[in-house]
Amino acid sequence: MLEHLKKEVILATKLIVKAGLVPLNFGNVSAADQKRRLFVIKPSGIECDKLKMTDLVVIDFVGNIIEGKLKPSSDTKTHLVLYKKFPQIRSIVHTHSLNATASSQAGYSLPPFGTTHADFFNGNIPITRKLTKKEVQVDYETATGNAIIDAFTKLDPLDVPAVLVRDHGPFTWGETAVKAAENSIALELCAKLAILTLAFNYKKTSIPHMMLNKHFQRKHGPNAYYGQKY
Repeated sequence: MLEHLKKEVILATKLIVKAGLVPLNFGNVSAADQKRRLFVIKPSGIECDKLKMTDLVVIDFVGNIIEGKLKPSSDTKTHLVLYKKFPQIRSIVHTHSLNATASSQAGYSLPPFGTTHADFFNGNIPITRKLTKKEVQVDYETATGNAIIDAFTKLDPLDVPAVLVRDHGPFTWGETAVKAAENSIALELCAKLAILTLAFNYKKTSIPHMMLNKHFQRKHGPNAYYGQKY
């Protein structure tokens, strides 16, 4: 089932491995068919650079395993929450990339300090709230997804296709698996730039909103003119 999505997941996984974002098995990729309410996800504990299409697991939007012999990622319920809440996204990538994870552990949202950030994210990358003791003990992965949803009550997930889960790490998403992977790569770069920027100037503030919006819209807006049209 969903062979095209399996190919997308493998390709996106290769991209984040090549970018150095997922040491060992620290990360996962999924891709969804929103109409059929199914998604493909990496199995738990399998190293990303050894992942094969036959390893992938197909899950329905209730959480049932439809296809696959291996256990799905331990973050499967988090992905499920996001797919059900954000029907406009088709893929989710989770990594433990160095700088974005450091920001998550520090409890630090990422402001748009420059146009590199604005080219991918139209605003701050939010940091999720702290989970309660009950949330951690009862259904940790679903609670993680709910905390991400809470961080987007006033944000469009396609304008800011990334989040920092407090004490955990980054999640990104997109309209394709490759786009979600590219957003993970961009997020890690922005996190590194933010850390270096504050090291040079700890008083640095966000770029003006007009500059932020200009750079985001020229690449992603309805009248975008960045790149080529084929």
